[in-house]
Amino acid sequence: MSTKADAAKKAAEKEAQSWGAEPTGGPIPVTILTGFLGAGKTTLLNRILRENHGEKIAVIENEFGEEGVDNEILADTKEQIVEMNNGCICCTVRGDLIRILNSLYKRRARGEFNFTRVIIETTGMADPAPVAQTFFADEKVNERYLLDAVVTVVDAKHGLTQLKDFSEAQQQVAFADRLLVSKTDVTAEEETQKLMERLRKLNVRAPIKKVNFGETPIQDLLDIRGFNLNAILEIQPDFLTSDDHEHHDEVHSFVIKSEKPLDVRKVDRYIGSLINLYGEQMLRYKGILYIKGEPRRVVFQGVHMMAGFDFASEWPDDAKKESTIVFIGRKLPEPLFRELFEDCIATDETPDDPKAYAQGTAT
Repeated sequence: MSTKADAAKKAAEKEAQSWGAEPTGGPIPVTILTGFLGAGKTTLLNRILRENHGEKIAVIENEFGEEGVDNEILADTKEQIVEMNNGCICCTVRGDLIRILNSLYKRRARGEFNFTRVIIETTGMADPAPVAQTFFADEKVNERYLLDAVVTVVDAKHGLTQLKDFSEAQQQVAFADRLLVSKTDVTAEEETQKLMERLRKLNVRAPIKKVNFGETPIQDLLDIRGFNLNAILEIQPDFLTSDDHEHHDEVHSFVIKSEKPLDVRKVDRYIGSLINLYGEQMLRYKGILYIKGEPRRVVFQGVHMMAGFDFASEWPDDAKKESTIVFIGRKLPEPLFRELFEDCIATDETPDDPKAYAQGTAT
């Protein structure tokens, strides 16, 4: 004769088959990687993914705007990358975050995808509080995942200004379990120390460390077990119930795309002109470029008046070659940016070998 205990056991077995049993060793640890626009989060994430640490990492990427390029920048890694666009992870797509976390868990339980931890890289405009809230507000997520820590990257060059102008930057620092200060190699020591003092006033509990191009020990980033709910409730008493969140309306993003190959010289002049005219308003800009005669993808990233170019992997034979550029800023004249970009398209006179520029054979 069946008992209530037997019925409960069968129900539990059915649930386990549907969702998968809890992984051996407990819930899956999650790191929230945050920091204001251009602080160096993607550089740090690349560092984590390429480190020989033996971990299997699932990455959840969030971009502020209609389309992102970080997925392309990280595409050379073997880890699973899930990209979330069309909104800030801390508001309009929070439901998607819950759905993705549970979907990843089910895939893991079915043996479709093996991972031992998750890293969520938020958009630079995200308040990390609602993101962290997700791990306590949803029952399934709370059972299956453990919020290990909030790691915040702060730009030494622009950090003081960002902390002054944007509440999101302050929240990112206040909620951090680890504070990593980037770009100290291009910042005067006096300026760096002023920033460090400001960070200590905003967050007295988080260790602060200087990092250069994402070079920081993995043990400083993973398995921190630094997220303390009681400490967070002291900072924000309504943490578990608050849904308040606003963005600066004057901050917006837009994407410029082109399937036509570009002239690298013209691109360089284009970016230089934009920096001279609107550098202070350009919070973040980055892209993947399709350069005429160059087999590799060209990656460029910039913050305010600073920009740099680098090479990524070669375009796959079956890949659609196109340039994708994302601009995030305050009151940027989008039509003008698009109009000027048209001058970057390569012509018949553009050499097929970009090296010709350096060799002086191009006019």
